[in-house]
Formats: sequence, structure tokens, C-alpha cells
Amino acid sequence: MSEKKKTPQERYAAKYKKQYSLPCFTTTEQDIIDKLESVQNKAGYIKQLIRADIAAQKNK
Repeated sequence: MSEKKKTPQERYAAKYKKQYSLPCFTTTEQDIIDKLESVQNKAGYIKQLIRADIAAQKNK
């Protein structure tokens, strides 16, 4: 079988997207897990926190 042709979106993602994984242990980091489970957009929430931290670092 031949491999499926990639869509333009798949080609763009392969070229420009980075993805990070965040392992969390339920025994020691349940508070983090609970918070992430409570927000609808996890990636947006994490990006917002990182951008706030970057802005705070610039203001120092």
C-alpha cells in the first residue's frame, strides 16, 4: 500500500509545530491534574500562564 498524501495542514504542522509532554504523578501532583482537568482549553491556559511569566520577567 502507498502512504497517504499529506494535506497542506499536515505539511505545515510537520514543519512548524512543536509539541511538549508534561508527565504528572497522581500521588504528588494531583493539584496540577485537578486544575488542568477543570479548564476547557488546556493548551490555551498553559500558554497564558507562560506568557504572563514572560511579561513579569520583562518588568523586573
